[in-house]
Amino acid sequence: MYFSAVHPPKISVITVSYNARLTIEQCIRSVIRQQYNNIEYIIIDGKSSDGTVSIAEKYKNHIQIIVSEPDKGIYDAMNKGIALATGDVTGILNADDFFAADDVLTVVAEAFKNQDPDIVYGDLDYVRPDGTVVRKWRSGRYKKGMFNAGWMPPHPTFYCKTNLFKKFGHYSLQYGTAADYELMLRFIHLNHLSVYYVQRVLVKMTVGGVSNSSIKNRIKALFFDMKAMYNNNIIFPPIVLMIKPLRKLSQFF
Repeated sequence: MYFSAVHPPKISVITVSYNARLTIEQCIRSVIRQQYNNIEYIIIDGKSSDGTVSIAEKYKNHIQIIVSEPDKGIYDAMNKGIALATGDVTGILNADDFFAADDVLTVVAEAFKNQDPDIVYGDLDYVRPDGTVVRKWRSGRYKKGMFNAGWMPPHPTFYCKTNLFKKFGHYSLQYGTAADYELMLRFIHLNHLSVYYVQRVLVKMTVGGVSNSSIKNRIKALFFDMKAMYNNNIIFPPIVLMIKPLRKLSQFF
């Protein structure tokens, strides 16, 4: 699939939400402000009870699809969004995330158009609700085998050609909170899909993720990481499991 000035990629952006009243408006507004004009915006809500959907409905003229119904969790909701997506390229922007600038999707589209990769990713900042940056995730250029050294790109910056989901599968619910890590492992490490790194901050993420919310959840997340590694041909998963969190230390400096 080749893109050009005549046929720029249509980008499907999927936001999944559940009781995200405090953050979803910032998320939605960051999509609406994008300068790129070939966007399909989809919101998949898990039947929120806090007014999240009412906030989304305020912007329904800018949102192609809004679904609010019970689901089996965040990755089930992502899969629902992917099933509805009609774009050439698809990415996930969760309700706690927002685009770092108004030209992010322009940059993503240019990368697909000029480089023709299967996947585009970039950098991410973790921020407090007041906007203060607390961590800086600088991905770096991918080289074959880097997942064996604990590397991974930030999932909120991960955009891929939509047809890849049909070819290589969706988010697997058997990996719990590591489903995004497992999918990127499967696409990039196991199936050797081509990637292109955009060296700039694409997304800002408000701190307070589910997988880091308690020691119990963190242990479960490690178990799911290990399972993903074993099932996607990572060399020496126990060692990689120890290296992976150590790589994050540099994000705090």
